[in-house]
Amino acid sequence: MKYRKLGRTGLDVSAVCLGCMSFGEPQRGGHPWSLDEETSRPFIRQAIELGINFFDTANVCSAGSSEEIVGRALAEYANRDEIVLATKVYGAMRSGPNGSGLSRKAIMTEVDHSLRRLGTDYIDLYQIHRFDPATPLEETLEALHDLVKAGKVRYVGASSMWAWQFCKALYVSELHGWSRFVSMQNHYNLLNREEEREMLPLCADQGIGVIPWSPLARGRLTREPDVVTNRSEKDDFARMLYQHEADRAVIDAVGTIASRRGVPRAQVALAWLLSKPVVTAPIIGVTKPHHIDDAVAAVDLELSSEEIRMLEEPYVPHPVAGFA
Repeated sequence: MKYRKLGRTGLDVSAVCLGCMSFGEPQRGGHPWSLDEETSRPFIRQAIELGINFFDTANVCSAGSSEEIVGRALAEYANRDEIVLATKVYGAMRSGPNGSGLSRKAIMTEVDHSLRRLGTDYIDLYQIHRFDPATPLEETLEALHDLVKAGKVRYVGASSMWAWQFCKALYVSELHGWSRFVSMQNHYNLLNREEEREMLPLCADQGIGVIPWSPLARGRLTREPDVVTNRSEKDDFARMLYQHEADRAVIDAVGTIASRRGVPRAQVALAWLLSKPVVTAPIIGVTKPHHIDDAVAAVDLELSSEEIRMLEEPYVPHPVAGFA
């Protein structure tokens, strides 16, 4: 495994981040494809044994059970001082007032719940899951800064939003001397490259670490376009993200290069992301052991400039997707 600094921080993270949305008790609001604790634990152990030290989840994943599963597994399998543990706040955790969003009350309440579920004294990277237009930005940013100063959080990060919103957040933090976002977790892969227009140049300029979600386009980059899986049949969000006819040409290019190289398609798609200097670590979701093996192998797979051209040339502009 290779390690990289997260943006301009001194924090060392593995070049692959294990996304833990797939780990969660289905009966607690999980997705139909979520893996229960007994099934999830071997994947977390496998990731640690292969050198992955970066783990990402969210409070809303399976109504908090993802955090519980990850926290218990890491306590058993890992040295907490070596692990970079990330989670998120914003989504609805209960009905009624103040059960979601980025108000000071919501943030202060939810960070304590996440700490309890994760079984840890601190969160390495605490991220806002989305932009909250219903809360003054200053209120959100000051609350996050106070968490850092209280020692509950080491760094703060953000996820999908418009570049102007992220730029404003960076400016407001700078203006007040508050803890600044160090990372952007955004939607970026070979099938949707719209972030290359504004967000990625902004992150490069400001020294922000980029940790893309859905780097394999919900698995579409790993198989023939017409192949259906259990998840693809039940994932309504994925159907909203990927419906473009032009995607087939990109998927075919991934398949051609994978065949020539004698490697799985997933390695090619991840190696393309890792070739981008602005990208720190793609966040991979796993439900089978080879998913982790492929992600780790991709770190050492170097694509030629001609292969990168083949992958990028068929792309056509897409609607921006993934902010909701």
